[in-house]
Amino acid sequence: MEEGWKDGKVERGFLVGVEFKHKRTIWQVEDSLAELAQLARTAGIEVVGQTYQRVESITPATFIGKGKVEELVELHADLSFDVIIFDEELSPRQQRELEEAFDNQVKVLDRTALILDIFAQHANTREGALQVELAQYEYRLPRLTRAWTHLARQTGGAVGRGGAGGVGLRGPGETQLEVDRRRIRERIIHLKRELEEVRIHRRLYRQRRRREGIPVVALVGYTNAGKSTLLNAISGADVFVADQLFATLDPTTRRVELPRGQVVLFTDTVGFIQKLPTQLVAAFRATLEEVTEADLLLHVIDITHPNVYGQVMAVHDTLVEIGVTEKPMVNALNKIDQLRDPQALAGLVAEFPDSVPVSALRGYGLDVLLARIEEILQEGMVNVDVVIPYQRGDLVASFHERGQVDHESHTAEGTHIRGRLPRELAAQLEEGER
Repeated sequence: MEEGWKDGKVERGFLVGVEFKHKRTIWQVEDSLAELAQLARTAGIEVVGQTYQRVESITPATFIGKGKVEELVELHADLSFDVIIFDEELSPRQQRELEEAFDNQVKVLDRTALILDIFAQHANTREGALQVELAQYEYRLPRLTRAWTHLARQTGGAVGRGGAGGVGLRGPGETQLEVDRRRIRERIIHLKRELEEVRIHRRLYRQRRRREGIPVVALVGYTNAGKSTLLNAISGADVFVADQLFATLDPTTRRVELPRGQVVLFTDTVGFIQKLPTQLVAAFRATLEEVTEADLLLHVIDITHPNVYGQVMAVHDTLVEIGVTEKPMVNALNKIDQLRDPQALAGLVAEFPDSVPVSALRGYGLDVLLARIEEILQEGMVNVDVVIPYQRGDLVASFHERGQVDHESHTAEGTHIRGRLPRELAAQLEEGER
């Protein structure tokens, strides 16, 4: 039985946020705590209360002030929570000092540990598991203490349940800690080596895709914005969908035929979130390269969310962090069927450039969205006028599948086609024509 569960009962969690008095942010502390509560529920934790403190700056030892810590200790006597979850990342020292304030009777986690826990639960492929394990160990390494629950119990486990620095079996001393640190460093090196192999494999796969001339559209967006639902709707895929954060983690790619016949690949990537842990951004580099190598980004936006602008900014900040700022992008304003005031839709469309209102769940607006995607992709294509020998019927089929045919006729020399093609395929056709 995992440490986060007591006699089969769900852990009870208490949330703590901080509002910096002189820091301007589009996220209000109440909004961020509401999201933290959703993260906690996704991780299987029952939220029994929350609080926040307005501060000039953080307290080095305990993050929040001494008075607030004492208030939490008193609340624990009334609410009997098992874990405190901070909405910011804590240093190893702060985590340790806070746990000692509760006489090590309460686990202290931060937002990063909670997200890592959720990712560990939702990684269903070998690649996803490798990425999550690397992120976990990168997070745990500086947090090893004498209260460290031994590595044999942690491998592949969830940070949020008996995680780094949490209440657990006391280790045998400093010598064992050094052994554990060395084992973690060795494991990190091994995981990075395996993920580099994944990265090389993905790069070779993308090179083959480029030679075939199949454009790639990468779905990006805030977690739970409806990316997986949209991919299912436009491709007939069966990606798992649930009303929770990070319901799907591993990337999914599907072939889709656009209205005028062009075939493209749609790739659903991991959802973004505000304060996305740096460990995850680094560990998921191979996956996020699908975004950096895409021909077009489809930004799925939950237009009904009360802090939609904050979510859009969080996605933008993550795209900047991974170096994706110049690619063409279409905004899919999703969940229009849930708008309380349908009259507001026109104003929302005007606020987001190059946007198309849709309902992935109901199928509204998908034809317009796909037409717009096709229009933008064709802007990156070249005009082609070729005669393809009859023995190269494969190239004729490729033209129909991956390009736009404006004219086709049959001559003595072969099939005469005029139209538009991706540059890579156009070069191949010129070779085939000779």
